[in-house]
Amino acid sequence: MSHPYEELLAGEAHLRASPMTPHELLCNRLHAWVRAALPANSALELLPRRSPVELRADLRPCPDLALVHVPDGRLYLAAEVLQPGDHHRDTVLKKQLYMECKIPRLWIVDSRYHNVEVYGTGDLGFRLESILASQDPLTETVLPGFTHPMAELFAPPCP
Repeated sequence: MSHPYEELLAGEAHLRASPMTPHELLCNRLHAWVRAALPANSALELLPRRSPVELRADLRPCPDLALVHVPDGRLYLAAEVLQPGDHHRDTVLKKQLYMECKIPRLWIVDSRYHNVEVYGTGDLGFRLESILASQDPLTETVLPGFTHPMAELFAPPCP
């Protein structure tokens, strides 16, 4: 069961409601896939969902999925799974803050449209690398063998 949690975004505390079941299903799938693809002795570690990650003194987001560098805990990849009412906070505010902190990778998972926006860091900040939908595969270069079609991510739960 999920619980409410608090994030610190640009010095402002944001109390977040308990995520709903569809949101948690997506988080479960992403975490299972990333965990299975992480090589032994990886330089990256998958944190438990919504673990606080301190990026600056005034910025402690709780991404739905976070891969951090093992030696120093720097955030490498954040995934934000959208749910009703949180669209602006996750797609505008947090994306801007992640960009300012030069986070290398960001996935924004949108269950309304069954797509994933994949961002990488470029010379001028984030660049949208792809919008994945339908049978497009979600891949990640640091995760060998990690390839999952969007239809698999957004499939209804098994009865």
